[in-house]
Amino acid sequence: MIDKVKALCKKYEEILIYLIVGVMTTIVSWGAAYLGKLILDTDISWQNTVNNTFSWLVGVLFAYPLNRKWVFKSTNPKIIKEFLGFAASRISTLIMDVVIMWVTVNIMNMNYWIAKIFISSVIVTIANYVFSKLLIFKKKS
Repeated sequence: MIDKVKALCKKYEEILIYLIVGVMTTIVSWGAAYLGKLILDTDISWQNTVNNTFSWLVGVLFAYPLNRKWVFKSTNPKIIKEFLGFAASRISTLIMDVVIMWVTVNIMNMNYWIAKIFISSVIVTIANYVFSKLLIFKKKS
């Protein structure tokens, strides 16, 4: 039984590490959002936009080196180009997240947290993995 579990872990190692890094990134991003909220806790109408952007940026800056080294084990010497591609893919999934949330909550009248956790987060996580695997950290054959 233990050998089967080890074999499964080895087979899905990249995905498992990706999910662990994703949880860590979420914690860091939410921590940044918390700090941003403390700093920007005013009645300024644009504070949520600034705070969400800050939280997203901190998450991307945290996620890139971990994905590069631990998940996809990239050896690409063009780190800046690779990072810009990573950031661009994350911008596209940020837009995807906004659209999914708008459709599910505003049009379909779905509960915000159900839509965020069970629909948007799942789709965005899968899209981020696919973009990273196929476009950003693709292995040269």
